[in-house]
Amino acid sequence: MSKGQSGLGKSTLVNTLFKSQVSRKASSWNREEKIPKTVEIKAIGHVIEEGGVKMKLTVIDTPGFGDQINNENCWEPIEKYINEQYEKFLKEEVNIARKKRIPDTRVHCCLYFISPTGHSLRPLDLEFMKHLSKVVNIIPVIAKADTMTLEEKSEFKQRQESMPFAVVGSDKEYQVNGKRVLGRKTPWGIIEVENLNHCEFALLRDFVIRTHLQDLKEVTHNIHYETYRAKRLNDNGGLPPVSVDTEESHDSNP
Repeated sequence: MSKGQSGLGKSTLVNTLFKSQVSRKASSWNREEKIPKTVEIKAIGHVIEEGGVKMKLTVIDTPGFGDQINNENCWEPIEKYINEQYEKFLKEEVNIARKKRIPDTRVHCCLYFISPTGHSLRPLDLEFMKHLSKVVNIIPVIAKADTMTLEEKSEFKQRQESMPFAVVGSDKEYQVNGKRVLGRKTPWGIIEVENLNHCEFALLRDFVIRTHLQDLKEVTHNIHYETYRAKRLNDNGGLPPVSVDTEESHDSNP
């Protein structure tokens, strides 16, 4: 799941991250047309190959965040969506004739995009991450990091409790030293997306797909989901949650 205010290049970064068109792309719209904002939460399934192993990936597209005049409780639709996935899993888990392999649509990671302007988080950023960190793993990302100087980047990171990944995303290739590389062209040169001297994109990709993928899934299952599960069963007197319309509930499960 990717989240943050509009205009931070979330779709481009996610597409670059998984080397596929797995998120909506503004560039597919004609310049004359008004680019529509995402107004609904939409899950896009895709298969990627990593180290010879195929993985099924689902990217959740979310509405533009923090764009409205009144942003009070604007994290609630996201929190509701995340909890709905826990509820789906719980209903399958407590089913007497449960499947051997329960379909897992739970959200294991939320990339939270921070604007590179300024040197700290907005109160809205803090509020969002404070609420959502209770239900999902959040990875803060400084978007469009090539617009910041090294000093600004360093100062920004020092002000946060954790160190956000400073990244640049691009779907364009350029010729650099005889090689085709993903990058962004600027007046002072090419920002190479996968060059660690230019940005931390490669570190973020390793973290999400390679080194910490299993950790993210385990924290989701053992902490966030278990917290949700315990609350639901406790609220229900220790009994499995039961739908009012059992026939409709049965039809909705694949």
